Amino acid sequence: MSKGIPMSLYSGRTTLSKFVIEHLGGDGPKSDQLASLLIDVAAAVKTISAITGKGALGGLHSFVGAESTSGSHQERLDAIANGIFMDHCSWGGPVAGMLSAESEEPIPVAGDLIRGRYLLLFDPLDGTNNIELNASVGSVFSVLEYTGTGKPEKKDFLQAGSRQVAAGYAIYGPATMLVMTAGRGTHGFTLAREVGNFVHTHPDMHVAQETNDIAVNSCSERFWEAPINRYVSECKEGSAGIRGKNFNMHWIASMVADVHR
Repeated sequence: MSKGIPMSLYSGRTTLSKFVIEHLGGDGPKSDQLASLLIDVAAAVKTISAITGKGALGGLHSFVGAESTSGSHQERLDAIANGIFMDHCSWGGPVAGMLSAESEEPIPVAGDLIRGRYLLLFDPLDGTNNIELNASVGSVFSVLEYTGTGKPEKKDFLQAGSRQVAAGYAIYGPATMLVMTAGRGTHGFTLAREVGNFVHTHPDMHVAQETNDIAVNSCSERFWEAPINRYVSECKEGSAGIRGKNFNMHWIASMVADVHR
């Protein structure tokens, strides 16, 4: 343990690797592959966390905002995160193919023989403009089963959301968290940077049944359909309106951060 970090912070807690192996491993080759893939995703998240956490010291601020001859600097930052996901997840064997928000076509994996049974979809870095503000950004991923034998095509990724076998997001803020589900509840893991492990800190997470917070981009109001417009208007009316209570509006412009709230 690093000097100055009390052991009590981590004692009795389960690491992400141990968690997914205990919950998914041992049930056959497919479950072992899924456990391995989720560990690969966690490794990608740790690397992205290290880069985003440096802020201007890592030169990231120079990648955001201005236009260059090769496209926006923001796109360059997204491309760095995209490459990290590809590097960590394409060589281990669990994936037959990947599709990124940064690519129009599926990303091939190494080798001619497809052994992986899963498809990985991801947005490597959501809310990139928030880097300049030192505000939260995130990554999003989804895992689907692949039943084909050759290299996956785009149509293989277009499956119903109910067919997901795992999904989750990472949020890079004051702490880095990885929130995910593999069909057995939703669990949150916090990155212990001093030791480089994700630690199980938020078991069985649920969306609150009631809340006083809303997150909405009011500049898009002209595009809202009538029920959404009515709902937001009712929230703005507060205790004087039909809902009978006051609401707070928060809009971070990072989908992961708003969903996590």
